[in-house]
Amino acid sequence: MMGSSVATSVSSDKTLLRRASKAGRRFLNPVPTEIGGLSTMFKVLPQFLMNKEEKVPKRALGPFKTDISLYDVAPVSGLRVTWMGHSSMLIEIDGVRVLTDPVWDERASPMRWAGPKRFFAAPVRLGDLPPVDVVLVSHDHYDHLGEATVRALARLESMRGTAWVTSLGVGSLLRRFGVSADRISELDWTQSVALPGIEITAVPSRHFSGRGLFNRFEALWSAFVLKGAKHTVYFGADSGWWEGFAEIGATYGPFDLTMLEIGAFDVLWDAIHLGPDGAARAFEALGGKGLMMPIHWGLFDLALHAWRQPMERMLELAGERGIELWAPAPGAPTEVVAGVGLRSNWWR
Repeated sequence: MMGSSVATSVSSDKTLLRRASKAGRRFLNPVPTEIGGLSTMFKVLPQFLMNKEEKVPKRALGPFKTDISLYDVAPVSGLRVTWMGHSSMLIEIDGVRVLTDPVWDERASPMRWAGPKRFFAAPVRLGDLPPVDVVLVSHDHYDHLGEATVRALARLESMRGTAWVTSLGVGSLLRRFGVSADRISELDWTQSVALPGIEITAVPSRHFSGRGLFNRFEALWSAFVLKGAKHTVYFGADSGWWEGFAEIGATYGPFDLTMLEIGAFDVLWDAIHLGPDGAARAFEALGGKGLMMPIHWGLFDLALHAWRQPMERMLELAGERGIELWAPAPGAPTEVVAGVGLRSNWWR
């Protein structure tokens, strides 16, 4: 995807939507935020040792298999999503294919022999994916950027012309993993990149970055707005609640599909993860229009809650608040139709 351009939007002092600030080498959250350290670990340890929740499925999930022949025909609605698990999705939006936060790795971990392990295998081999126009990487955490996955994608002949879009500072990691530098666009918050058929804008989120204890905050983390010819999608990636959701919705919405994280949450770190209750609140603040897709759950054990709990709670909230959920089964290329919710119940 050659000929892309990056344009910076101008923000006033009164807006919450502005370029990211830094303190030295470290990026700052859009609002003051404390990230747990050793004190949080000491609080978590007793709960971890006494935890009796079903944090990992007792029975094997899947196998889920993607029917790749479906990609030969464009979606009638113009919008189709294949959820690969967690935050990895193939989004087909108005003729453009966007692969988000690709993690086909066995573990969300710096180690191949330890760390959170997948609950189910990826539903499609990387080499069997249809041609991808854009790979979108929100931040550098292991459950959003898989080293083995990026290395494999970078070697695929079908990916030679693919654009890579990410947050400031993540490009160096992509280059180290084999992605050509001239294919990468790094965005600050409120910056956009215009690519054939789509505009992608990075917007602030409340989270953090780092693949180790000593490089936290040195790369940026973002949510993204995907604007095609007819559809607009909000990819929330990772974020805790903050007041900027309303301004994001007013500035870039309404959204046909709003993707918000519901898993890996706990009251000890609710400043950086929404959980189901935060996701419902964020969806309403973003405008409450269109469909809400719960993401960031059902694939890795990253918290203390039972693995099904985020979706069970999300269903309760959707019923109470009248939120139209869109929750397909893993690996199923599924069309998004305005006003038509979807609850696959695969997890039951």
